[in-house]
Amino acid sequence: MAERKNRREPLVTMKMVKIYIEGGGDQNRLKSECRRAFSKFFEKAGLKGCMPSVVACGSRQNAYDDFCIAVKKAGKNEIPFLLVDFEGKVSKINKQHPWEHLESSDNWEQPEQTSDQQAHLMVQMMEAWFMADKNNLNEFYGKGFNENALPKQVNIEAIPKDALISGLEKASEKTIKGKYGKGAHSFKILEKIGRQGTK
Repeated sequence: MAERKNRREPLVTMKMVKIYIEGGGDQNRLKSECRRAFSKFFEKAGLKGCMPSVVACGSRQNAYDDFCIAVKKAGKNEIPFLLVDFEGKVSKINKQHPWEHLESSDNWEQPEQTSDQQAHLMVQMMEAWFMADKNNLNEFYGKGFNENALPKQVNIEAIPKDALISGLEKASEKTIKGKYGKGAHSFKILEKIGRQGTK
């Protein structure tokens, strides 16, 4: 058998994964917090050692536009992904075919040469993930946090958006950090969310 000790190239070429995420608004500070929070989130979800690059795009439309540009410019070892909220109910079929959902909800066309695996739907709102790790919310807000004010639904994907935000605001209004604010608190909470909340 021929020796391979001098062979340095990998047997399998790894793809460079870049995820274009809805979130971060228009401020560089928030985009930086968004990138850091999602990186921590992915790490705790088991991706440590093969972490993707995270691009915080701001608006939902910007995320799609940036993703489409990245698809056109991607080299053979690059693969872009899109990650956005699903904004409403998703049928069982469309969970397997996210581009069909995005076409009906946002009128977005699937870029040529992309697969269903390159589009991922989060939850209705990122805040729904917080409901899966209420211990983290208690630790983040500390004294005065009223967990009983949070929505009680077990299926976090079914919690209405208004109920999520109003529940978080009521639960946190008497804490030192103050009433929940998306810009002020959301990414800091996501960054600390535990494995329980990533399942």
